Amino acid sequence: MNFEDLSSLRPDLAFIAHWVPQQSHVLDVGCGDGAMLRYLQSGKGCTGYGIEIADGSLLASARRGINVIQQDMEKGLGLFGDNSFDTVLCLSSLQMMQHVEALLRDIVRVGAEAIVSFPNFAYWPHRVALLKGRMPVSKSLPYQWYDTPNVRCATIYDFEELAEECGLEVLERVALADGKPVSFLPNLRGSLAVFRLRKKTQAAV
Repeated sequence: MNFEDLSSLRPDLAFIAHWVPQQSHVLDVGCGDGAMLRYLQSGKGCTGYGIEIADGSLLASARRGINVIQQDMEKGLGLFGDNSFDTVLCLSSLQMMQHVEALLRDIVRVGAEAIVSFPNFAYWPHRVALLKGRMPVSKSLPYQWYDTPNVRCATIYDFEELAEECGLEVLERVALADGKPVSFLPNLRGSLAVFRLRKKTQAAV
């Protein structure tokens, strides 16, 4: 799979892929069908593993040649030691977790850096839907309220506060709309929030 294929399949993944250095050791938490890891392996010489719980996604990842582990992310990443990976990905999965803070701390424990993405609840069509008295439904939030796997709703500003509370440094922050960065009023005009993070280094005494 080349970069053009990834762009056509998932424009957001195509953008995020450029943040992952060549030949990195990568863990993809909630890897879905394995499209991202497949690109990183074939296009950037990366190695690593995916974690997924859904049987269908697990099979799709395996068919792409991904080393995938079936595990509930809510149980943490105790399989892996500290700094086992160069980059840990958690793309459009964090909002499905009951224990977001615990998983986020675990992600930065096992990886030197982390890339996290999630639907931005402050996106302007979501605000309009709420003003009309309805729960938002969009490309980034494609489910009805009664069948959604999402259990957490967050905005870009909300996540920045959580990162600070967890002792994380935000290296880069981008809001995407249709896979393209939004620079003007990102919390209003971006449907997907993407953060590149790492643990804050202790200042020398």
